[in-house]
Amino acid sequence: MTTNKSSTANPKQSPRHPGLQAHAADDFNFEMIRYEKYKGRAKITINRPQVYNAFNFQTFKEMTRAVEDASWDDNVGVLIVTGAGDKAFCTGADMNEQNEYFGQRPKDYWKWMGAFIDLLEKLRNLGKPSIARLNGIVVGGGNELNMACDLAVAADDIYIRQVGTAHGSVAAAGATQWLPIIVGDRRAREILLLCEEIPIQKALDWGLVNQVVPRAELDAAVEAMAEKLLNKLPECTRYTKQQLNFWRDLSWGSTITHARDWLSIHAGSMEAIEGSKAFVEKRKPDYAAIRRDEL
Repeated sequence: MTTNKSSTANPKQSPRHPGLQAHAADDFNFEMIRYEKYKGRAKITINRPQVYNAFNFQTFKEMTRAVEDASWDDNVGVLIVTGAGDKAFCTGADMNEQNEYFGQRPKDYWKWMGAFIDLLEKLRNLGKPSIARLNGIVVGGGNELNMACDLAVAADDIYIRQVGTAHGSVAAAGATQWLPIIVGDRRAREILLLCEEIPIQKALDWGLVNQVVPRAELDAAVEAMAEKLLNKLPECTRYTKQQLNFWRDLSWGSTITHARDWLSIHAGSMEAIEGSKAFVEKRKPDYAAIRRDEL
């Protein structure tokens, strides 16, 4: 007796487009980050410990390319994002670069901000879950990077802090949009308006991270979480993530292009200049003089 093949049998797959071929991690000549792939994971490490893993423009471009590669590699099921060393996960913009290139050039700041936006959008639309491995302090744009990841595991001796209103900027690349959703309105206002350190246990209680562990157990905790994520169905995970993004997408999409333009114009303002100058001189900005228009 002849048995017909099922009409639902998969046809022969077409070849993969050459531009979508996965690359080995060491194919890239990254200078500001380390990029690894292993056991279904991809890992991006901001490798600028001498400046507390602060972003510069090149860091954005390299991280964005690595995230894209991880997204396209079907052998990768989860992305881990972290910083080199044990002092800082990421502390936001590299102020030395800001002072040298962008403070008086709003058109170039607009491009810089666009590169940061590109990174966060690529990360949030990775199509796979991501884990922030918080190995050190998380400050400014570093917390926006943290929040752009799906989950976060932190060492127990760090803190999280936003610094915009204290240092001459506005944390509008994710913090103003997402903190009210993650921690609630009043707590978001406390974080953004007071610019105080949030001890990591408080951050855990507020829902800003998922897990806090002793520093010696950080890698094991991150790997255990990654393994749990790998033992889930990838297509269902991808669409679940997309659905979960709805409220953050709504807030982000309604504000980010306006924020990019405003921040570009504001980069040359007296408040921004005083904030940058105070950073270089290792002092607090002269808030009273700003209010009296004496600077």
